[in-house]
Amino acid sequence: MGIPVGVLGGGSFGTCLALLCAQHGDVTLWTRHEDVVESIHTHHRNPRHLREAEIPENVRATTDLAAAVKDKELLVCAVPSHALRDVMARAVPHLAEGAIVLSAVKGIECETGMTMHQVLEDVLPRTHHARIAVLSGPSFASEIAQRKPTVVTIACEEETYAISVQATLSCPWFRCYTSTDVMGVELGGALKNVIAIAVGMCDGQEAGHNTRAAIMTRGLTEITRLGIRMGADPTTFLGLSGMGDLILTCTGDLSRNRHVGFELGRGRSLDEILGEMDEVAEGVRTTRAACRLADRLNIDMPIARGVAEVLDGVRTPAEAGALLMSRQLKAEFTR
Repeated sequence: MGIPVGVLGGGSFGTCLALLCAQHGDVTLWTRHEDVVESIHTHHRNPRHLREAEIPENVRATTDLAAAVKDKELLVCAVPSHALRDVMARAVPHLAEGAIVLSAVKGIECETGMTMHQVLEDVLPRTHHARIAVLSGPSFASEIAQRKPTVVTIACEEETYAISVQATLSCPWFRCYTSTDVMGVELGGALKNVIAIAVGMCDGQEAGHNTRAAIMTRGLTEITRLGIRMGADPTTFLGLSGMGDLILTCTGDLSRNRHVGFELGRGRSLDEILGEMDEVAEGVRTTRAACRLADRLNIDMPIARGVAEVLDGVRTPAEAGALLMSRQLKAEFTR
């Protein structure tokens, strides 16, 4: 019998992670929505997300946060980035002493510039800090739910806990690697959404494959540049949570962030695009947070800056692209 697991967040990714954990033991899935709880218990389906996925009987849904957290050895956070601080602050009083907390949230907190791992450290007691882990990598929730082969990275500064999560989540179609570079894994997962919006804008304008490849490559350079300044291992950005996630999010039709960029490239307004979406496109918030962080650290991130200006209505996608192409010429790699 596996360890008891709580999953916070009944969206697509929270639901698919609950499905994975349920192979090894009982899971309690927390959601804000009573209709989701009722449907999971009655029809074994989430009526809002991954509707075709059958949810096993050992997944119990609840709107009671304390019930999802109490006595759990692994607590998985899969809420939107802007909600993580509040949800976890309310969860802390019910957290088991030895629980591992796994963040599957990809974003940067707008107000503070903190990664999700740093937000958790800010909220959780110091005794829990060593047990904070993060999950990132190329992983569309719907494909995980369909049992299509998926490979991700679990990072924790204490590798023992990363290995524990690895054992809980891994199965024949979901393979986890471990890492101790928490900062690198988190930044790759968060910032690739920014680059995906840029690529989407290019695709929406039918700018071509050359442009897409250039934005992805130079985008990875920007991610790495910021990551190194924040203490990450640069080789992490060549792995699953870096290049792997970047490729998927920039090219996959299921990518919400690429979709936002694509529709912007076609001339639609941001409010109109977001108003039609059922899920959060984390890249919108992350773009603004990343630019503030880059300013604070004096890091040059022209692609992220261009995306921010389009999101804020300062430039059109075409103007942002032209500005990138007219920047001062220089060497590709600088020491």
